[in-house]
Amino acid sequence: MAPGDRGPARSALRILITGASRGLGLEFTRRYLERGERVFATCRRPESARALRALGAAHRDRLSVVPLDVSDAESIRASHRVVSRETEGLDLLINNAGMYSARGRDDPSERLGHLRFDDALLLLRANALGPLMVAQQFLDLLAAGRSPRIVSISSEYGSVSENTGFPYYYAASKAALNMLMRSLAAEAKRHRITTVLLDPGWVSTDMGGPEAPVTPAQSVAGMIGVIDGLTARHNGRFFTREGREAPW
Repeated sequence: MAPGDRGPARSALRILITGASRGLGLEFTRRYLERGERVFATCRRPESARALRALGAAHRDRLSVVPLDVSDAESIRASHRVVSRETEGLDLLINNAGMYSARGRDDPSERLGHLRFDDALLLLRANALGPLMVAQQFLDLLAAGRSPRIVSISSEYGSVSENTGFPYYYAASKAALNMLMRSLAAEAKRHRITTVLLDPGWVSTDMGGPEAPVTPAQSVAGMIGVIDGLTARHNGRFFTREGREAPW
């Protein structure tokens, strides 16, 4: 899918990005601001998000930083109240917020014999149910948008057919995200909303680690190209950052 040609006189997209304080979310925010879009960037603790606050200072008229913890129902409702005071519609929701492990990137407890209900449920809540609840809460603004899209950042670990057996909780949460968004796609299309999943690749973020071969800039550039080319016929599908079909 090639990036769409929107023309010189197009209206700015109204975009909500979760998990925008660092990594892919921060890069999405930076890229879309550079393009002239209107961005609502969310994170759990805006007061400590220095890079995001710096972007806000440089783009005061086009960036709103909104508190949002995607695993907390009241936080989701509160963020909707904030955003709905500033816009009548959203054209794009990027469900990016998530976590790799309950205890850090190299969690030694996630091994057979040390698995725990609480740790698994924490990741399922943040990575799978949280994005669904955010989409549900903002459905009214998306339904009022122009060619609205819901894009959820998944992972190659979310592919059941490609599963190599580790990591348990993260892989299960991304597979659950894929299923939930596939279900959402069937219902949200009644509101003209196109819903897709994207695998960003192995990216050198805090989550991916320094040995990852893909930079956030490379990953996000590819994903934005895919997002620009989305149409209704792509609804419910799972793509790589290069625009190829990803295996379920």
